[in-house]
Amino acid sequence: LSGDHASYDGDSWSDNFETATNTRNTNSMDDVEELNATTAFYKSDMFACISSNGTTSQHDDGRILLDEEGGPALITGFLSQRKQYGVVCMDKGLRHFNLFACHEGQVATRNDISSDWAYLQIVDSSCYDEEAMVYYIHACGDHNDARAMEKGLTYGWCSWYHYYENIDHDSLSKNAHVLNKAKSKIGFNLCLVDDGYMTSWGDWTSLKPGKFVKEGGMRVLADAIRSKGMQPGVWLAPFACDKNSKLAKDHPDWIIRNDSGRYANSANCGKFFYGLDATNPEVRKHVYDTIHRAVHEWGFDVLKLDFLYASCLAGNGKYDNTMSRAEAFYLGLRTIREAAGDETFIIGCGCPLGTAIGWADGMRVSCDTGPTWLPEFPLPHWDNGTLPSLRGMLRNTLSRSVLGHRWWHNDPDCVLLGNTTKHTDNEVISAASVVGMTGGMFLLSDDMEKVSDARLSVARKIFPLTGVTAVPLDLHSTMNGGMPSVLRLWCTEKSITTDEVNDNFEVDVSGRVLREQASKLQTEVGWSPRNNNIDPYSRERSCFFVAPGLGSWTVASLSNWMSHSTTMSVSFAALVAHSIQDFAAMGAPKDSISSNAGPGEKSENGYHVFSFWSSEYVWIPHETLVDNSPLVKKLESHQTEIFHIKPADPTSCQYIGSDLHFSCGFEVSSFVAGEKRVLIELKNNYAKKGSVYLYLPVGKKFDNATVEVNGAEGSMEIIARPTLGGNEGVVVRVPVVIKGTGEENDGVVSISC
Repeated sequence: LSGDHASYDGDSWSDNFETATNTRNTNSMDDVEELNATTAFYKSDMFACISSNGTTSQHDDGRILLDEEGGPALITGFLSQRKQYGVVCMDKGLRHFNLFACHEGQVATRNDISSDWAYLQIVDSSCYDEEAMVYYIHACGDHNDARAMEKGLTYGWCSWYHYYENIDHDSLSKNAHVLNKAKSKIGFNLCLVDDGYMTSWGDWTSLKPGKFVKEGGMRVLADAIRSKGMQPGVWLAPFACDKNSKLAKDHPDWIIRNDSGRYANSANCGKFFYGLDATNPEVRKHVYDTIHRAVHEWGFDVLKLDFLYASCLAGNGKYDNTMSRAEAFYLGLRTIREAAGDETFIIGCGCPLGTAIGWADGMRVSCDTGPTWLPEFPLPHWDNGTLPSLRGMLRNTLSRSVLGHRWWHNDPDCVLLGNTTKHTDNEVISAASVVGMTGGMFLLSDDMEKVSDARLSVARKIFPLTGVTAVPLDLHSTMNGGMPSVLRLWCTEKSITTDEVNDNFEVDVSGRVLREQASKLQTEVGWSPRNNNIDPYSRERSCFFVAPGLGSWTVASLSNWMSHSTTMSVSFAALVAHSIQDFAAMGAPKDSISSNAGPGEKSENGYHVFSFWSSEYVWIPHETLVDNSPLVKKLESHQTEIFHIKPADPTSCQYIGSDLHFSCGFEVSSFVAGEKRVLIELKNNYAKKGSVYLYLPVGKKFDNATVEVNGAEGSMEIIARPTLGGNEGVVVRVPVVIKGTGEENDGVVSISC
């Protein structure tokens, strides 16, 4: 699952996800000979989703090819990796596939061999309103008892990307103090001590001399962090040890050996290290003691456990060769959880994903980020999928976004804000946008004293996270540098149950409308129940609910991952609500849903479109949908824009958005629009400064309105005068300052005529 078996071809990419076009000539003799020569041209660990571009390889007008415009998808794989590490193999023509369960010699020593359950599903073409794999992802979560929402969302700081191994008590305490001071603006709840506090991996109690308090150093540090109102976290590599560590010298029999009797290769992360054998009871005792000490003696609430794959390296030099590598690793994970306890938040890193479903609370789903867009010398720049780089981090975060809040909280790695990196402003904003849209853990990793206000404001606009995960619309048809370009979230004030959806779908099987079938799929798996106490087993993750009065809309991000500026073009119809989403969001009666209805049937007055990062507004007429015209935006290299797209109502006051929060609505606690007054209550938990944008019908004389902000005189600026359905209106900008003190009228905006 980690991608080390994945392959790449000019027409397709992998890393658990394979795509292919139907433009290859699979009937040539060369292809037939190659097909006969290899039935494993493509390989993917645990699962694969094979899809097609259908009859379209590209649009004539250059718009992004979306998954929903493609052909059917085949999803196949295993529901778990607790017994073996299963592999999916496909031939070059994608006409044959095989599932392999790697027993690793067990057949000769055991007679109780069975594989993990296999899975196979075919999804119809044009049914990709949700990620095509979502039912498989749900099945895996249920099969492995994943409780993705059992613990809360994470906003924090990690020491690694600024200090690396050069940490000490003073530098960590200083940053904890800065984070605490900033909590009025960003609610940091985690301060993570990464690698560098010990003298050697494996010798976890050997603190670096002079760097930490001599007596009870880690406990003193954890208490200092907790005193600042944050959970203390610590990095460990429990199944790894340095070559020169005391542990390696004292216990060479704990180290996994390859088939030649030499120490097995654990790869190189800047140094070579050894993997400890999880089949050995003494190793598991060492791991148990290490984890128990970190939680119950040192006092850390969060564990970041790295290089976990080191426990299951290939080789027959192990204590118990009757176990498969997957069985050994699963036994190791159970040991860790038993030592840590259920309340400890465990982040897996360098971890085979399938085995950890139901065990990990958070999971790194990407390679390391880095201070540059591509790996920089001495690293080879062309290996930007696995080596540290911002591009690699974003690519994997986008590709694996569907796992987030379904198996665990996705850890996309840290967002680097500091000017010590070579990231451009566009790259920083893009990284923050992807993390915000995909809803992963949000960690910073800079010297917080030196982060500029401008860069920190980017993080403030993403906080708080919504707890939902956007759907990538071009995951299986990526043309933009091999990375998905379009993400979409649904937002609504209404809720609908699955039973209501089923009751209101009457689709003729013989001639069903694929758009409605797709929309039913999206509604069943993508709409979250309105409930403050979220079911930890809930996996509905692509819609969030907002304050009554705000209506329903979509939030869509568009990214240019190329190394040059370009004009991005995407079908506007794909970004707005379709008929059943209109039903689900607006509570329309059953007889208002027509099986022949096209998308956006309730939006005859067009759409308000607000660009979040640039604070630009435009009205798009309904004819854009009828003509199937695209949304067009020129973006600089590595730039992302987030759009708030809401159906226009010419007779009502409408909330267009803000520059306070990327969702353009999550920041609102109440919105009431009357005949002569609009009252907005913004959430005032945290200090924010910016503007809100409103549509006001001129017929109600709001162009001469009185504005109050925080109970005092305010102001507004007219930025547009759209004509909707023959009615003139104005779009206004109202500056606001939220103190975040909870005082009466803090964050209250009133407009009266």
